[in-house]
Amino acid sequence: MPAFPHGTTPTQTAVPPALSLPVIEGAFPRQLHPYWPKLQENTRDWLLEKRLMPPDKVARYADNLRYTDLMAGYYMEAPDDVLQAIADYSAWFFVWDDRHDRDVVHGRPEAWRELCVLLHAALESPRRHLHHEDPLVAGFADSMVRLYSFLGESWNARFARHFHDVIEAYDQEFRNRTTGRVPAVKEYLELRRLTFAHWIWLDLLEPTARYEIPESVREHSAYRRAALACQDFAAWYNDLCSLPKELAGDEYHNLGISLIQHEGMTLEEAVVEVHHRVTGCISEFLAAEEEVSLFADELADGTQRGDALAAAVRLNVSNMRNWFSSVYWFHHESGRYRVDSWDDRSTPPYISDQAGEE
Repeated sequence: MPAFPHGTTPTQTAVPPALSLPVIEGAFPRQLHPYWPKLQENTRDWLLEKRLMPPDKVARYADNLRYTDLMAGYYMEAPDDVLQAIADYSAWFFVWDDRHDRDVVHGRPEAWRELCVLLHAALESPRRHLHHEDPLVAGFADSMVRLYSFLGESWNARFARHFHDVIEAYDQEFRNRTTGRVPAVKEYLELRRLTFAHWIWLDLLEPTARYEIPESVREHSAYRRAALACQDFAAWYNDLCSLPKELAGDEYHNLGISLIQHEGMTLEEAVVEVHHRVTGCISEFLAAEEEVSLFADELADGTQRGDALAAAVRLNVSNMRNWFSSVYWFHHESGRYRVDSWDDRSTPPYISDQAGEE
């Protein structure tokens, strides 16, 4: 069946058997925010305006990378300006991830450390960094100014705390890669929840719903399990699909690589095990989803506050569900993972790979 019968992919998308998840294709219908065509155009322009990708790379690769498809398939019912800010931030995140990789490959530890310091600072005072000479810092600051405008100071502070942790986790990955250290499975899974930015994507459900979710609800057992299941699925399915790319690029951070290195599995056994864990995330979500629905019914107590909170919880868990289909099809449509089509399997064609000087 087409992944997007009436959207971005009019033809059938072939999924390799080792990556196939029939339950996603059958039970998780894919949605697309109606703002998507404008979203793609605006994010493309933003990448150019902020000089995050060279014009020739934007023209040739930006649309095919499908970064906006991923966000437009997740944050349904978001106001257009909220979705645009999220999509631009997501595109920035992918560019930052590529910078991280290139700084490792070309041995630029001082440049990487300086970037981390600047990003920490931009989280706390983004307006001061809007015109920074490094496009990655300026683009991040622009994203933060916009994202901080939607909800209150408590949400902003929580988002900042979560992204400080993401920066530190990326720095840990940098140290691991430069010292040749592959983390063991348990350590990797904990680190992965940070480098995939689980809490960030979950935080962004709230401006989408125009409602800041109180901690008592975020920490409710069923809500938290549903949230973690959708994000673990996304992170581990990314590991499954990006394994050839990361093996070619001498990457050390992938669930499959940890299983091979520390559990003595063959490549084939590791692929089967990651696939099994991914499938388990789906089952965990489906069970938690039912409990969240009952919890939302309890929250809807007839008061304005209770009914508004219940509506936000229902929308959030619905968008958690969307993450499964959006992530699944993104990995089979985006040029980011088509390593077999690259001239050099270790160097993605959509990046500017200049070694530079320390």
